[in-house]
Amino acid sequence: MNTTQVILVSGSNSGFGRLTIETLARQGHTVFAGIRNSAGKNAAAAHAIRTLAPTVAGALHIVDLDVTDDASVTQAVQTVIDTAGRLDVVVNNAGVGAFSPIEALTHDQVQQLFDANLFGVLRMNRAALPQMRAQASGLLIQIGSVVGRMAYPFTGIYAASKFALEGLTEAYRLELGALGIEAAIVEPGLYPTNIFAGGIVPTDSARVVPYQAFMNHTVAGVQAAMSGEFGPVPDPQEVADVIAQLIATPAGTRPLRTVVGMEGQREGPLLLNTASEQVFAATQQAAGWEPFVTLKRGDNGG
Repeated sequence: MNTTQVILVSGSNSGFGRLTIETLARQGHTVFAGIRNSAGKNAAAAHAIRTLAPTVAGALHIVDLDVTDDASVTQAVQTVIDTAGRLDVVVNNAGVGAFSPIEALTHDQVQQLFDANLFGVLRMNRAALPQMRAQASGLLIQIGSVVGRMAYPFTGIYAASKFALEGLTEAYRLELGALGIEAAIVEPGLYPTNIFAGGIVPTDSARVVPYQAFMNHTVAGVQAAMSGEFGPVPDPQEVADVIAQLIATPAGTRPLRTVVGMEGQREGPLLLNTASEQVFAATQQAAGWEPFVTLKRGDNGG
């Protein structure tokens, strides 16, 4: 892959996505900020990005992108290719949160969350892969979560979507490696972003009641962590920096998983990632995948 990359980032209007596009554009990359409804609800965010664009070393463009809409995803990817002539990296950052007892979310709400967090990633990667295969190079980065490795109370549906991203990314890595394309997943812990504040609220409020005391306790713990009671509040810029580092890492040497966040939230996922790598090595040998899979695996990161 070239030193300067053409990168498409979904969910660029706020949070990790907004920090990521600025970080990458300042490093000289050609960055396409995918924003849903950039002329409507997110017009202010789009305006701020357009104002930023002339000040960065690279190029910064906006593309209207709704990861839950097939036509929007196809058009956004085609716009990138038509404008830049290639597509080197897709950062699948767009997503929606939900803090709720599992049973309190309706079937429609669960579908809504999975449509953004899982099927949105599938849409994005499916649209990008023909161009990457033609280039014989590319990188797919999924933004997962530590709760994609070990679920916390009242994150069950959100965690399930992130667990799914883990398996998806592992399989992408195996299937695409010999084609020159890599896949990686970043596993952030708790950060002061609006992923849950702006997420899905359970509509079946009667089913919330039996859990309320435990939920209040959990919320109090999160608020304490985000107020600095247990140590420095983590800076979301750390996630943008990890994404930038993955992109800068030479092809063939990138870790599959990178954990980032507060120390107390990193320990469990790091242990699981180490065990997963050991299982993978044994499975690869037993299955005889070596002629088809060209990987240099270095799990954990962070």
